[in-house]
Amino acid sequence: MNDDDIDGDEERRRVPAELRGYLEELVRRVRAVCGARVVSVVTVGSVALGDYRHGRSDVDVVVVLEPDLPGSALTELARELAHPRLPCPAAGLELVVYGADVAASTSGGAGFLLNLNTGPLLAERADRNPTGAAAFWFVIDRSIAHRAGVTLWGAPARRAIAEPAPAGVFAALRAAVREHADGAGHLADNRVLNGCRAVVFCRTGRWRAKRAAARETAAAEPGFRPLLEAALRSFERPRSAADALPAAEVRAFLAWAGERVEEAAAAAGG
Repeated sequence: MNDDDIDGDEERRRVPAELRGYLEELVRRVRAVCGARVVSVVTVGSVALGDYRHGRSDVDVVVVLEPDLPGSALTELARELAHPRLPCPAAGLELVVYGADVAASTSGGAGFLLNLNTGPLLAERADRNPTGAAAFWFVIDRSIAHRAGVTLWGAPARRAIAEPAPAGVFAALRAAVREHADGAGHLADNRVLNGCRAVVFCRTGRWRAKRAAARETAAAEPGFRPLLEAALRSFERPRSAADALPAAEVRAFLAWAGERVEEAAAAAGG
């Protein structure tokens, strides 16, 4: 990892021991393929927010490159980082590559050059076309990256990745809650905890780790406490052993979370 980081030793301590060797090798491969065009490599998600759970969490990485990188290099990068060519010790790797121009903008779009999903528990994806992609995942990740990203190499996250405009963040939260309300392809506990994270952001303006957000929401909303505590217990289990939560209660909670997002967006003019 790199001495160009601000408080680099502290940044490195935030990376869980189970991931350090993997992320060091990931950075080495990114630099080997992309050379001097690499601006920054940043980890976001549960690592950045201090709630990585080995065996349950993905590892989320944002790579910022000078935008003139040839497309053939992106194809090579996806191949070099794919599991098991680079064995992923987490549930999966979700890696997004942006051009430095997009990363430095306040755009509410997806805007990626490469969206790579790989790992033992993820469906393989190496998408280079952001058109039609669900932009909200990318907007939320860039917001977290700007505020809390852990710089693995290169320019500090706050300098390389801009905070998306507030209207874009609220639009992303609306879409995220709708996605989890639909439920397709998501574990019930993760749907509930993501709803909590959206609510806490709307109330505080800060991103919290999912479990911390669930505990905070449970304390403030006793009517939802049994569901949120059940989601937290389930989240302690491996993905394959997650509990089934009451579907009607999950829908009711996410409908309520959606209302809180709409209220906060209206108050902020978003």
